[in-house]
Amino acid sequence: MPRSPASKTCWLLCLILLPFRVLAADSIESVEKAATEWVKTRAETARLQSDWTAQQELLESTVKALTERAQALEEKRDSLKAKTAKDRDEIETARSKNQTTAAGLQAVDSHLTELRDRLVQLRPSLPPRLSEALELAYRSLAATDLGSSERMQATMTVLNRCVQFNRTITYSDEVLTIEGEPGAKSYEVIYWGLSHGYALDRTAGKVWLGSPGPRGWRWKAHAEASPQVADLIAVFKDKAEPEFAPVPAQLAHSFSQSTNQ
Repeated sequence: MPRSPASKTCWLLCLILLPFRVLAADSIESVEKAATEWVKTRAETARLQSDWTAQQELLESTVKALTERAQALEEKRDSLKAKTAKDRDEIETARSKNQTTAAGLQAVDSHLTELRDRLVQLRPSLPPRLSEALELAYRSLAATDLGSSERMQATMTVLNRCVQFNRTITYSDEVLTIEGEPGAKSYEVIYWGLSHGYALDRTAGKVWLGSPGPRGWRWKAHAEASPQVADLIAVFKDKAEPEFAPVPAQLAHSFSQSTNQ
C-alpha cells in the first residue's frame, strides 16, 4: 500500500543512521582491544624493568668483584715481579752464558772435525805398527753418528799415542808386506819415533829404511846397512855393549849416515 511522506522520511533516516551505529560498535571494540594490548605491554614493560633492575644489581656486584680480583692479581703480580727480579736476572745471565758456551762448543766441534780429517789423512804416513794399533780409534773417528765427547776422546787417543810413539824407540817382530818382496813376512823392526824405522831380515841379510812419503809410509832397501842395523838392535836389546852404530836416515828428503846410537 502506498506509504505516506512521513513514513518515507523515517525509513530514510534509519538507513542513514545504521552505518554510524556499526562504526560506533567497531570503534568500541578497537578501543577495548587497544586498551588490552596497552595493559599487556605495560605489564611486560614493568616486568622487564623489574628484571633489568635485578640484573643490573647483579652485574654491578659482579663487576665490582671482578675489579677487586683484578686489583688483587695486579698487586700479586707486582709482588712476584719484585721477588723474582733477582732470579730473572740470574736466568738471563745463565741464558747468556749458555749461548756463549754453545757457540764455544760449536767452534770446538768444528775444530774437532777439521782435526779428525787431518788425522785421517795422516794415517797412511804413520809407522805401520802404530797405524795398526790405532785401528779402533780410527774406526771411532770414521763413525758418522759419533757425539762430540766420543769424537774428542778418539781424537785425543790418536794424538796421545802418536806423541808417545814419537818420544820412544820401539822394537818388535812385525809382519810386513814390502814392495819387491814375495808376500808378507816377519821382520825385526825398530822405529825412531814417527820419523823413520828399520826392517831387518837376518836370514836374507837385508835392511829397509822406512819413512813417511807423499803417498804414505814406504820402505826403501839398504842392504849395505844390514850389519849396522843388526848391531843397533843388539844394543837396544842389551845384547851388546853400547856403541855408535851409523845407520841410514832420511833428512829433508835425502839419506845420510848421520843417525847414530
